[in-house]
Amino acid sequence: MSYVIPQDFVSQMIATGEKKLFMSTRDTLIRSFMGGAILALAAAMAVTITTNTGNPLLGAAFFPIGFIMLYLMGFDLLTGVFTLVPFAVIARRPGATWSGMWRNWGLVFCGNFAGAFTVAVLMAITFTYGFSTPPNEVGQALGVIGEGRTVGYADHGAAGMLTLFVRGVLCNWMVSTGVVAFLMSKDTISKAVVMWMPVFLFFYMGFEHSVVNMFLFPSGLLLGGDFTVMDYLMWNELPTVLGNLVGGLTFVGLPLYLTHYKTRPERRRPVPVEASAEERTPAPVA
Repeated sequence: MSYVIPQDFVSQMIATGEKKLFMSTRDTLIRSFMGGAILALAAAMAVTITTNTGNPLLGAAFFPIGFIMLYLMGFDLLTGVFTLVPFAVIARRPGATWSGMWRNWGLVFCGNFAGAFTVAVLMAITFTYGFSTPPNEVGQALGVIGEGRTVGYADHGAAGMLTLFVRGVLCNWMVSTGVVAFLMSKDTISKAVVMWMPVFLFFYMGFEHSVVNMFLFPSGLLLGGDFTVMDYLMWNELPTVLGNLVGGLTFVGLPLYLTHYKTRPERRRPVPVEASAEERTPAPVA
């Protein structure tokens, strides 16, 4: 397994954020559309596996396939640019500005949503034979997910909102670790292995990922879930986006930047005391 030391992959992380910051509008939208679509297909696969086998561990184990594939193809997720792009500005890369960062985030959000929503519509068609029959078992499961993770939080009021936010933080702590893990090695197999681990953890633990939710909740609405668009926005998507932002920046990007890019000088080493003449004299051989 090829391993890139932290000082090098953190420098690459900042360079990657800089590249995304200056990417054209067209390319940003295409790459984020495809990123949202592929992650949505992976989520559909995971729900299908879980529903058909009754084993959520299997669904979580296969979900990272989509995450790994979209990054190997150079596509983008909102959760990833939350962590990568700000540090191009913080590191004062030429021309990198906060307004450019907000532009990138807005474009990636729109592209991810369009891609995930497109897959939601296509999968709803497959689950209902073109809306001519009630949703099949997988379609019904998607509706239940949407209800439980919107009105389910709302039923707990402020405590539910706090829980939702924290799950968003924990999610992007893991997902952004997977994004940075892409830079930790040079060969494809190694990249896939190190990306798989944190993404599997987030999905199995039921944390909240803003782009995955761009698929799950529109799917639930299309398939008869008992919640509204406003429920989805206020009791999932918007707090999840905020939690994802805080998680990626606070627990992944900032610690790596501070300790591997803006490294402090080493502490002064203690000067060894010179040995006395007696200590330097070898002991007699018996």
